[in-house]
Amino acid sequence: MSARNGVRRNRWFAQVGWRHLVAVLGVLFSLFPIVFVLSAALNPLGTLSTTELVPTGGVSLGNFGGLFERTAFGRWFLNSLLIAGVASFASVFLSALAAYAFSRMRFRGRRVGLLSLLLIQMFPQFLAIVAIYLIFGTITDLWPSIGFNTPWGLLLLYLGGALGVNTWLMKGFFDTLPRELDESATMDGASHAQVFFRIMLPLVAPILAVAGLLAFIGTINEFLMANVFLTSTDSKTLAVGMYGLLEGNERNNNFGIFAAGTLLTAIPTVLVFQFLQRYIVSGLTSGAVKG
Repeated sequence: MSARNGVRRNRWFAQVGWRHLVAVLGVLFSLFPIVFVLSAALNPLGTLSTTELVPTGGVSLGNFGGLFERTAFGRWFLNSLLIAGVASFASVFLSALAAYAFSRMRFRGRRVGLLSLLLIQMFPQFLAIVAIYLIFGTITDLWPSIGFNTPWGLLLLYLGGALGVNTWLMKGFFDTLPRELDESATMDGASHAQVFFRIMLPLVAPILAVAGLLAFIGTINEFLMANVFLTSTDSKTLAVGMYGLLEGNERNNNFGIFAAGTLLTAIPTVLVFQFLQRYIVSGLTSGAVKG
């Protein structure tokens, strides 16, 4: 009987059990950095040299208090939410407009425009940093409200690279929708704007949610361009401000505060993901059951 049970256990492990083992190892591997950062944030000493995976010197929220007392974290947080929220919404809206035009309309330069959007994505935006810096130097002199050290100037910079991958993704989604929807709506007297907003956008909600999530994550984590354009303390984003905590000789002393800031920084991304996940799942499931 024991031999038979052993054979069953070996068979179960060979077929299913090893998958559970791999899943557990993957979860432990992914949780390790989170646990380490959480331990550093709760460490009352707040230094890199005294940080342990499991805190043994006690638990304290002093790093969170020091984060707001010693830095302009609140201001950085609001700047990042404003820039990431507006930039992601505007980029998704512009990409949806372009994708609808490329998918449903036929005009001169359509193929060239699509290929140009694809080719431009081969070159990182940072290659044009010198030219962009000179342009914004002139803009700052003429219109300071959209120049350096302003969230609106950085928004314009991000929107300049909004079209591209999102347009191609959305165009592929628009192409899957039957053209009979457009034709029937047009026969009923609907304009292009009414077809787009009332018929097309609700049907492509899943790809809009995915594009919005990716745009939000990419914008709120962007560092290189923001570090060049934002130099004053009050205008910095979370990525730029948090990087300043680890500069120079203060890296060891500020690590606890930095860890506390990273935990708070992750909150907007998690909330946006949880909010959009509901729309992604509902959109996919509703589309799967339609005949």
